[in-house]
Amino acid sequence: MTISIAVAGKGGSGKTSIASLIIRSLKKRGLVPVLAVDADGNANLGESLGLALDNTIGSVIADFNEDKISLPSGLTKGAYLELKLNETIVESEGLDLISMGRGEGTGCYCYPNTVLKKFIDELKGNYASMVLDNEAGMEHLSRRTTEDIDELLIVSDHSIKGVRTVGRILSLIEDLKLDVRRHSVVINRVPGKLDSHIKHELDQLDVEPIATVPLDENIYKYDLEKRSLLDLLDTSPAVSAVEKMMDAVLSK
Repeated sequence: MTISIAVAGKGGSGKTSIASLIIRSLKKRGLVPVLAVDADGNANLGESLGLALDNTIGSVIADFNEDKISLPSGLTKGAYLELKLNETIVESEGLDLISMGRGEGTGCYCYPNTVLKKFIDELKGNYASMVLDNEAGMEHLSRRTTEDIDELLIVSDHSIKGVRTVGRILSLIEDLKLDVRRHSVVINRVPGKLDSHIKHELDQLDVEPIATVPLDENIYKYDLEKRSLLDLLDTSPAVSAVEKMMDAVLSK
């Protein structure tokens, strides 16, 4: 049975870094192979993982829609699309990555999201675990890409706006009755202890975070040096916090 974890949150919350550290944790625990899914049109999960993207689901779909492909003899368009989608998978040791990439035409992500969801459903049974890094904000929830998930981690940075976005996401999950078995809140980039104003906002939502992840200079340094977050040391503060969080997630 595939363990499935999705990460959501407002832009700038550091959700992609959290997704990368979750993948690091799953690999370390032997829950491999891991399927990493970058559902953000502005694909950057691969960079955080040190994996180079040759192609994306969005660009494959765009080529099909713009008739930039010629069908090989004996293949239907649907079969050839499936073949080209499989070619977008970036393979590495214990970890594969697929990425939605850019949308169709002038920015509509609806059809690529539909294809992505179907592709995930077909693939994930081949993996011990899956981590889905959603696009920033809330719109992806209404497209129902984030469904049939064991744990949805809603990431906020250490800000009032971030926590209020968490509240809106929680309300939308309830309104849409999404098929998410559990959801938890993560406060990221915490400079020391949680500020009392942040605690008050969380209390207003009746939310106890599953984790507070400290502001970690190592993540900033690795980004500047274009190094994979998978290679962060165990002693890195953010790694330690995410490992503790994953103990809780996997024990549920």
